[in-house]
Amino acid sequence: MIAALQSVNSASAGVSGLSASLAPLQQASPASATAGKEPFGDLLKDAVGQVNRLEEQAHTAVTGLMAGSGVDVHQAMIASEKASMAFEMVLAVRNKAIQSYQSVMSMQF
Repeated sequence: MIAALQSVNSASAGVSGLSASLAPLQQASPASATAGKEPFGDLLKDAVGQVNRLEEQAHTAVTGLMAGSGVDVHQAMIASEKASMAFEMVLAVRNKAIQSYQSVMSMQF
């Protein structure tokens, strides 16, 4: 899914993508993860903020398209798909986090 986000990001130069905020996640190795990196909560907060910005950009692009203010159909569709894919990814991460939490809570010590 990250590769799909990167390909959509490279296809639309005018709209900033989620891959910039995911670059630290992709490059982090287990050995370097504890060497002064941001806490996981901050990374999630930044990712959700980036999803919100993508949603706003998609809304602006679609509004511009409907108003006829020079926004291309392709740009509006790319912005909408980027926002949709980013939301689906954050939703999947949330579901996995909840599933992991429930799994830990069901363990007996």
